[in-house]
Amino acid sequence: MPNIVVLGITRELGPVIAGLMVAGRVAAAIAAEIGTMRVTEQIDALTTLSTNPIRYLVVPRLVAAVVTMPVLVLVADAIGVFGGYVVSTQSLGFNGAIYVKNTLDFMTTGDVRSGVIKVAVFGFIIALMGCYNGFHSKGGAQGVGTATTNAVVTSSILILAANYFLTSILFSR
Repeated sequence: MPNIVVLGITRELGPVIAGLMVAGRVAAAIAAEIGTMRVTEQIDALTTLSTNPIRYLVVPRLVAAVVTMPVLVLVADAIGVFGGYVVSTQSLGFNGAIYVKNTLDFMTTGDVRSGVIKVAVFGFIIALMGCYNGFHSKGGAQGVGTATTNAVVTSSILILAANYFLTSILFSR
């Protein structure tokens, strides 16, 4: 049981669920913020002032997402593995010391590293889709709403597709 829990959480569940949850919140927020700037012509004003809007608006969001998502997934992994411990020891009657020993024996840095790599890519996808959809919004408030919805949907679909390809690459032994 601890083998399955630690493997499932660190390789798949932690990164994918964290990515999908953050996509729902962050991609929409980025798209709404940049979309509002687009429809109120603030991005045009940045260009007029010789400020590169990509460097000023997009790059910081991409860097922030790529840096913070691995931290988030490490916390999610710890909570998930601890949750598995609690359920196994309290509900299923497993011995706590043996459960911890088996978890530590089975967990490898490669599994955790693969989850961190995946979620960094997911963070890039989330920020990129939020920025892209925000930059291409038009039509006032309705266009910003459409951009936020598109950002969440495209982020989620790309996260699932990227997870498939990254799993194939990282675990093709």
